[in-house]
Parts: sequence; structure tokens; C-alpha cells
Amino acid sequence: MIAVESINKQFAGRRVLDHLSFTVPDGQITALLGANGAGKTTCLRIITGLLRADAGRVRLGGVDVARDPMAARRQLGVVGDREGLYERLTVAEYLTMFARVQGLCGKELDRALQSVREELELDELWQRRTRGFSQGERMKVSLARALVHRPRHLILDEPTRGLDVLAARLLRRTLLRLRQQGTTILFSSHVMSEVSELSDRVLVMAGGRIVGGGSPAELLAHTGCDNLEDAFVTLAYGAAVGKRTEEEPA
Repeated sequence: MIAVESINKQFAGRRVLDHLSFTVPDGQITALLGANGAGKTTCLRIITGLLRADAGRVRLGGVDVARDPMAARRQLGVVGDREGLYERLTVAEYLTMFARVQGLCGKELDRALQSVREELELDELWQRRTRGFSQGERMKVSLARALVHRPRHLILDEPTRGLDVLAARLLRRTLLRLRQQGTTILFSSHVMSEVSELSDRVLVMAGGRIVGGGSPAELLAHTGCDNLEDAFVTLAYGAAVGKRTEEEPA
């Protein structure tokens, strides 16, 4: 389980996260929605240990991310807003390097590499350097890097951004298969059809806080809307207007 417990974060005196709290249950796919500036990426970076919260804490499977970052990273896979590929390496070399960083070696390393090669259909790319890869090819390699050590938790920030239809379909199939295997998945997205298809739970952020949560069906029932996009707008933008009103001087 991923547990975010009352985290705060400020940049240049502006509060980006405001006592943000939520949990991501084991073996489920949870979508994190919010308008630009709602704090989604900052939240994900704190969960993955790339940023430190000003207050509060994040736990991955009971491990405090700030207190024991190495133990947290061993159970975490991340597909961020930048692929981080090393363009002079082949896909095989790149994934081997990251697998070894995670402590894999010998036959265990060979099995892990073969597994992601087959699951993500990387045969044609395996011995190619990543320079010049398409967005879809880069995503596949980034996802393979995140999965090569079989993490318990997977974080994805806008994973289908810029992908073609086939690459997006492969990603969705992979996430659904990982959920069946018990992986805990948290992803951010602006694509409502994708959120509806994949998510067990949806969390809506506005003003650095969670303003709504539940299954897609529960959000529709709560807001009285006919589709998830309208429900999101009702929760996210209605909350943002309310927060601005509260902050205006009397």
C-alpha cells in the first residue's frame, strides 16, 4: 500500500501541497486527476523520493520514503515525465545496467531481462541504441526499466502522453496484467477514457488537496454527472473556486 500522510510542500512561499493525505490500496489501479498546477507531479515526486516534503510522510509497504529511501526504491518502479534514456546504449545494455543497480545478477538477471523483453514486445529494439526512438518506443523502454526488478508499487506520470494508438494499447494491457499480479499502481492522467477503463479508484486534486475520491461510478453518483469528465470538472474546478473565495480578504 502507498500511504500519503498529511504532506505539505511550498515553493518560493507558495503552498503547492496542503496537508495532502490518501492511500493507494494493494493490487489496485488508482488514478490521480487534477488541473495543471493542482500539485500532481509534485506529489508523485515526493512519493518516489525525488523531492522531500516540508511536513508529513509517505510510506511504501510500511517503509518511510524519507527515512529509508533505498528500501523504498527497491519496491518501486517509476515512469516519470522524462524518460531518462541513455542514447548511446542499446536497450539491452540500458536495462541490464538498471537491473544490476537493483541487485539482480546471474540467472535472476537473465530471467528478468527476458521477461520484460517478451512482455513489452522489445525484440526489434533490443540491440538498437535508443537515440532516435519514437515516443512510443521510448515509453516501452522506460516501462521496461521500471518493471525489470518486479516492483510491488508502480508510479506513472502521464504515461500515454504523445503515444500512438498501438503503444497506448500495449501500456493499458500491461497495467491491467500487473494489477492481476498484485502490483499497486498509481498514475496521473488527463485522458478520461483511459481513467475510466483502467481505474479501480480515482482521486481528484485541487489546490494541493484531495477534493473527491472513489470508483468512477461512485464519483458519477456523488456529483450527479453522466460522465467522468463532467464529474472531474465539478469536483476540481468547483473546489478551486471555493478555495480562492476562502482566501480573499473580507
